[in-house]
Amino acid sequence: MKALYQKYQFFYRDSLKLAIPIVLSQIGHTLVHFSDTIIIGQFAGTIALAAVSLSISLFIVPFVMALGISYGITPLIAQHNGRKNYSECGRLLSNSLVLNVVTGVVLFFIFYVGVEFFIGRLHQSPDVVLQAKPFLILLLSSLMPLMVFNTFKQFAEGLGFTRQAMYITIVGNVINILVGIVLVKGMFGIPPMGIRGVGYSTLIDRFLMAAAMCFYVFRSPNFKSYLSDFAFKNIDKSRIKQLLKIGMPVAMQSTFEVSAFGGASIIIGTIGSVPQAAHQIALNLASMTYMMAAGISSASAIRSGNYFGSGDHYKLRLSAISNYHIVIVFMCCTAIIFTLLNQVLPWMYTSDKSVIHIAEQLLIVAAFFQLFDGTQVVGLGILRGMGDVKIPTVLTFLSYWVIGLPVGYLLGIVLGIGVVGVWFGLVAGLASASLMLFLRFQKISKSNNLMVVNDL
Repeated sequence: MKALYQKYQFFYRDSLKLAIPIVLSQIGHTLVHFSDTIIIGQFAGTIALAAVSLSISLFIVPFVMALGISYGITPLIAQHNGRKNYSECGRLLSNSLVLNVVTGVVLFFIFYVGVEFFIGRLHQSPDVVLQAKPFLILLLSSLMPLMVFNTFKQFAEGLGFTRQAMYITIVGNVINILVGIVLVKGMFGIPPMGIRGVGYSTLIDRFLMAAAMCFYVFRSPNFKSYLSDFAFKNIDKSRIKQLLKIGMPVAMQSTFEVSAFGGASIIIGTIGSVPQAAHQIALNLASMTYMMAAGISSASAIRSGNYFGSGDHYKLRLSAISNYHIVIVFMCCTAIIFTLLNQVLPWMYTSDKSVIHIAEQLLIVAAFFQLFDGTQVVGLGILRGMGDVKIPTVLTFLSYWVIGLPVGYLLGIVLGIGVVGVWFGLVAGLASASLMLFLRFQKISKSNNLMVVNDL
């Protein structure tokens, strides 16, 4: 172990230095829904909590599609920075900003129409649907400012500046929590808004974060040399295609995974509102750890892009393996936390004992899939940094929609195991994704004559 640590010591430190701010920033996206869920669970009751579950399960699809598109700029920026091609970074930022704003607007209209037409046809409790609909529309309205924020965030992170987005996200989440409590409960003369209150607080939070991140990038001297060619006259089809070539597969990869979890929520909703509320609690906690792993994945994509761009394939390999080591250790720790505190954590969300009883069981299953969830998202990040996005997209589709969701439906509904059975199907999907993506990484390493390190 000592020899292994010494071999990867530099890469552990380098990866963690880059990853920790990204992890904290990534958590910020989930903390919005985490705080929304707690506020609703504590102040609005089980039906409202089930409505949050339904809303977030549907919103998560356009949410990750949007984020996936915005991630297209990061490996490109990292590669051009590795080649010292600074002017191209500004041109890419111009194109990315336009692409991301248009994406946010288009996704809003598509899913707004979808909500109006489909939400009443999903065989959910009418009381749940009644509360979910206005909340979901407010979440969809926050997509455009979210995309502006993420454009500048991904640009800065691609250049290795990760702390500022972290600080902005932390402050934004404090604002979201405080405003959410005021609006949900009705304080300072404001009438109680219930579930709509957290929708408005999320919308306000994301507009403020977008403005702050934009201000930071344009005012900071760190980016002066990179922004010399930032201008809308530099928007062209070739760069848009470049961004989409990476962003679209990343969006599809994320969509396949989260839509499987969203599909699981809809399946569970046909069982009842209590299992659906419990599902939201366990999923919300698992999403926190996933976003932490996604931060490590983003760091691995940046470093892979740097080394790939400079042609240093040996360091690329060592950096990639070090990120696998880091996420394995981290997710083992979160698995232990879920196991030891499975009877404690649900009380943060609700005092409904029937919901808590089911959530306790789901957290044990969540502990089981932590390792798979972490390694699959890091595998995607490493491959994305190397420009390999098409085959991983196919692998994620097979894992979640051909294996995970059908197995969950079979166990949960057909065989009558219930919500726990649906979650074991998700475990199967994550495990298959983790294995196939790692094998893909190994194959590319060997086919490109990279120096193979057999320490993993």
